[in-house]
Amino acid sequence: MRRPLPVLALAATLLVSGCGAQVREEPGSAADGYPVTVTNCGQEVTFDRAPERIVAYDSGIVETLFALGLGDRIAGYVLPHERDIASSPWREDFERVPNLGVDTISKEVILQAGADFVYAGWNYGFREDTGLTPRHLDELGVPSYVLSESCRNGNTERSRGIMPPLEALYTDLRNLGRVFGVSERAEQLVTEYREVVREAEATVPEDRPRPRVFLYDSGTDQPFTGGRYAASHEVITRGGGEHVMADLADSWTTTQWETVVQRDPEVIVINDYAPTSAAEKRAFLESFPPLRHVSAVEHKRFLVLDYAELVQGPRNPAAVRKVADYLNGLGGY
Repeated sequence: MRRPLPVLALAATLLVSGCGAQVREEPGSAADGYPVTVTNCGQEVTFDRAPERIVAYDSGIVETLFALGLGDRIAGYVLPHERDIASSPWREDFERVPNLGVDTISKEVILQAGADFVYAGWNYGFREDTGLTPRHLDELGVPSYVLSESCRNGNTERSRGIMPPLEALYTDLRNLGRVFGVSERAEQLVTEYREVVREAEATVPEDRPRPRVFLYDSGTDQPFTGGRYAASHEVITRGGGEHVMADLADSWTTTQWETVVQRDPEVIVINDYAPTSAAEKRAFLESFPPLRHVSAVEHKRFLVLDYAELVQGPRNPAAVRKVADYLNGLGGY
C-alpha cells in the first residue's frame, strides 16, 4: 500500500499535442476516485491521492508526463540524452521545468527535490547496483512507477518487457491517467496515437516487400539493439519492415555481429543520441569489415531516428509514420 500523499491544490493545464489547444481537467476528480489501484509490472500499487512533486528520468518518460499535461507537477527531471530537448514537441515544457543537472537519479537527488512520486524504469534510472529501486524508494516513503517497456520478464535476470511495446505505452498512459486523475486526457491520447499508427500502416501497400530492418543503437565489439519488447520493434514492424531481431525476448540488449550478418538487414535504423553522433555511427557501420557485404551497407540504406522516437514514449506513433514513409520510398528496392 502506498503512503497517503498531500492533496493536490491546483488543476493541471493540459496541452493537446500537435494543435496547441488547451483543455482543463480537475486532477483527482470524483470520476477517478481515490484510493486508486493500478497494476504495474504485474504488481498492484495503490495511491491515496494524486502526487504533487514528480521526479522523472529519461526523455520518453518525461515527455509522457508532458503529453498528459502534468508538467506543473514535475519537481525535476534527469535526461541522460539532453539533445532530445531540441527536437522535442515539448521543448517549451522542458524549459519551464527544473533540470536536476545530473546524469542519473539517486536517493539524495529525489529527497532534495522533495519528490512524492518517481517515474523511471529498469536501466532507465532504476538499478540494483546503485541502490535505487522501487523497493528502496518504498523504504523512504516515496511511491514510484516503473516504465512498462522495462518490466523484468524473468527470461534472464536482466531481460525486460512483458507486453507489445505500443500496448506498454497505452498501459502507462492509462495507469498514469488514473494515478493523477487525468484519465480523460489519457484516453484522448491513446485514441490519437492509435489513429496515427493506423494511418501510417494504411500507407504501406499490401504488395510492397517488407525490408529486413536492423536497429543499431551503439557498440563496436557487440551491437546494442532492440528486441521485440523495445518500442523500436513496433516502430519498425508497424512501419512495414521485418525486424531482424524480433526473436530476442528482451527490450534493449546486445547481440552478435555474426547474427546481424547472417540476417542480412536491407535497412539499418540508427538510434541518434550523444555522445556518438548518427554520422559517426554510420561511418563505423560502413567501415566495419564484417558488414561489408550486408545489403543495407552495400546499398547505403540508413534511416536516422532520435532516441526519444525509439524508446517508449509519445513520439513512437509518429516514428511509425517516418519508418513507413522511408520504406515506402524504397519501392521494390
